[in-house]
Amino acid sequence: MEKLRRILGRIDGKGYKAYKDLKGTYRFPRFDLSVDHVQGDPFASPSRLSARITLENAGFPSEFFTSSTRKFALADFLTRRFMQLAKRSSRTSRGSGKSGLVSIHCGHQEILPRNSVVVTSSYIEIRFLVGLPAAGRRILGREALALLCEELPVILRQTLFYSSLDSLALRKHVEVAEDQEAMRRQLREKGLVAFVANNSVLPRASGVDPGPMKSGVVPFVSPASLQVEMDTPNRGKIPGMGIPKGITLIVGGGYHGKSTLLRCLEHGIYNHIPGDGREYAVAVPNAVKIRAEDGRSVVGVDISPFISNIPGNRTTSFFSTTNASGSTSQAANIMEALEAGCELLLVDEDTSATNFMIRDQRMQHLVSKDKEPITPFIDKVKQLYRDYGISTVLVMGGSGDYLDVADTVILMDNYLPRDVTTEAREIAKKFPTMRRSEGGERFGVVPGRIPAAESFDASRGARRCKIEAKGVDTLVYGRNIVDLSGIEQLVDVAQTRAIGYAILKWANMQRKQPDKLFSGLTKVMDLIDREGLDVLLPFKAGNLALPRLLDVAAAINRFRNLVVNKPSPSE
Repeated sequence: MEKLRRILGRIDGKGYKAYKDLKGTYRFPRFDLSVDHVQGDPFASPSRLSARITLENAGFPSEFFTSSTRKFALADFLTRRFMQLAKRSSRTSRGSGKSGLVSIHCGHQEILPRNSVVVTSSYIEIRFLVGLPAAGRRILGREALALLCEELPVILRQTLFYSSLDSLALRKHVEVAEDQEAMRRQLREKGLVAFVANNSVLPRASGVDPGPMKSGVVPFVSPASLQVEMDTPNRGKIPGMGIPKGITLIVGGGYHGKSTLLRCLEHGIYNHIPGDGREYAVAVPNAVKIRAEDGRSVVGVDISPFISNIPGNRTTSFFSTTNASGSTSQAANIMEALEAGCELLLVDEDTSATNFMIRDQRMQHLVSKDKEPITPFIDKVKQLYRDYGISTVLVMGGSGDYLDVADTVILMDNYLPRDVTTEAREIAKKFPTMRRSEGGERFGVVPGRIPAAESFDASRGARRCKIEAKGVDTLVYGRNIVDLSGIEQLVDVAQTRAIGYAILKWANMQRKQPDKLFSGLTKVMDLIDREGLDVLLPFKAGNLALPRLLDVAAAINRFRNLVVNKPSPSE
């Protein structure tokens, strides 16, 4: 620490570039502080710092290190603790630009594996951002001294030492995450694709506030016929509604909670913090929200199970377009999700292409099948489950034809679910649609594609690697700007950034040994699982959160300069 004080005294008043002298590691009582990267000027991205403490000095009980789930939940808690303390003490009035800023890449409602805090068998390391103080481009050494040698150590001591934390809150944070993981593992053995606990709070505060609604909330209560119990290691048995495998319809009037329930299932792939309201609502990890995505690029996707005989003799077994329609984009989204290992499709009528979802009896009579290239989803959804074991949950408010293919029908009535499966079957018999199935006998093939590595050059000008996340929905990769707004289950800009670096890692592996998309990405995700998110970065940073293989694949599929090698007839 004294070395740091001397350097700050020496560079006080000098040009901002002199801050580069700070790079290195400094010994503080019971922890080490490292300056890993110094910003170029006070208006640039803040400097990257880290602090490391041995487990012995940190004093955490061994129970917090017994599983990967407990470790990343602990890391999440410490990240949130640091952010909370930094907000209280951070003073951005310390000079120009970002001077005085102290921050860390932190999540919202989800507990995600991150590299903002790294927990190993011997130490805990926390990575954060600091805006080094300056007036214009002159170093404010005294302000920097107060920030780095007085205020920051207080934040670190109150974050990294177990004795400084609310032990009950920490234990609850870790146990809630562990319980959610345990529940998610039980879904398959119980024949379920999702579960929502009784007394869950599903509505969110607002469109921009992902926290739970505070007033006027109707707690979730399962209908008796769908109620199951989940066993958890910490809370014991938790009752709630189980959604079985197969085809499930969520129906009901407008504003009664259909889409709210579906959004809960979309985010059931993540663990949630205590107090979120959805802590005990889980879905199978490979659930994918599917929507129409007009205008997206599609390259080399076999959409023939849904679309064929396009005028002009255009092939749909290797379909490409730079401007997909609602129906072709939704077909491509499904086929790409299947290719990437999806096991549950989540579909909302409101964000789907009508002509992709249904063709009723009257339209079948008016437009004969030989004039209609689209085979609607209603005629493929059963085959998808029968042939591949892929379940589907659909929100339907206007098309009763889907009652013919549903295994389970849930009616949302004033935010409460009712099991109306028996009633729905009786209605389907009483009022037959008389429409003809157009789906054939089988769903069709789901081929694996081999994207060409040359599609993924991350260089830009003199920079060998340009990867940035411009919010959750936009990835900058070299000269490519990739629109990820159609990947609705991404929740954190740190996931988007990690997707970019995962694609870079995958592309480098692909150049050495070309592989199909799913198997190639599986190697990357296995590498992350073994070595952590740091394996993606060429430098130390704490700005990544774990995405799913499905979401990395979805991003790859949205590169507009993507090249996919067409398979030979023998493949």
